[in-house]
Amino acid sequence: MTPPENATRRSVRAQAGAAGGSTSRAGRNLPVAIGTGVALGVVAAGSLIIHPVAFLAVVCVAAVVAVWEMRQALSEGGLFAPFVPVAVGAVSLVVAGYLRGAEAMVFAATLTVLAIIIWRVADGLTGALRDIGAGALVLLYPCFLIGFAALMLSEPEGRWRIFVFILITVFSDIGGYAVGVLFGKHPMAPRLSPKKSWEGMAGSAATCALVGGIAVPLCLDAGQWWQGALLGALTAPVATIGDLIESSLKRNLGIKDMSNILPGHGGLMDRLDSLVLVVPLAWFALRLIAPY
Repeated sequence: MTPPENATRRSVRAQAGAAGGSTSRAGRNLPVAIGTGVALGVVAAGSLIIHPVAFLAVVCVAAVVAVWEMRQALSEGGLFAPFVPVAVGAVSLVVAGYLRGAEAMVFAATLTVLAIIIWRVADGLTGALRDIGAGALVLLYPCFLIGFAALMLSEPEGRWRIFVFILITVFSDIGGYAVGVLFGKHPMAPRLSPKKSWEGMAGSAATCALVGGIAVPLCLDAGQWWQGALLGALTAPVATIGDLIESSLKRNLGIKDMSNILPGHGGLMDRLDSLVLVVPLAWFALRLIAPY
């Protein structure tokens, strides 16, 4: 690592420490983080209650914000994803998935890749391949993964499927956080996320299994408790991997958070990192648990 890189990373750590305020052992301003989390939960739950299309609109807004955050983050590494075609493509594939299913979502994503290429090449060839690759990355992660939420929403009992998926994934974070703070002693991935522990991972798996075992039979007509518990047990490691993927990306780029738009959390992608990786698993698993 060169001296400038060292200085950059020291600066990021210093800024993180200065901005943290009153933080918990896990590094968050806990009251602010809880308040923000509750507000996000109210928005998601409220839109689900109002109408599926209302939740779809929330998903589209989240996808556009995620594109903006990812573009800003990648620019720290000299990668400039074209914002307009990726953002338009993100909304298009989400809407296509909801209205016409998986094939339409894949088709919309394919057209978006072509739009990214044309948009970037029209701006000049210097660095075009690099920026096209960045745009394709953002289209896949998180936009295409987010599209699975639209597929889930369009299915019978779609709102309940979404509710179960979000509930289990959120409790992965809650269970892992609580157990990790109280009992965490053995770091899981110290170079990527020093505060994650194997004890926290065990707490996350147990909490997800419990929540899944309760939520699936209550919310889905065909669901059995053991199926929900199994889904929860699978969700925990996938959610953790999602968090570690983003941690790896941020460390590579020398940033602490994707943005600062969510008090106590950082950026929206800092909250979506687990959800976007779990949603394809939940979509597939719930189709097996409650086929139609």
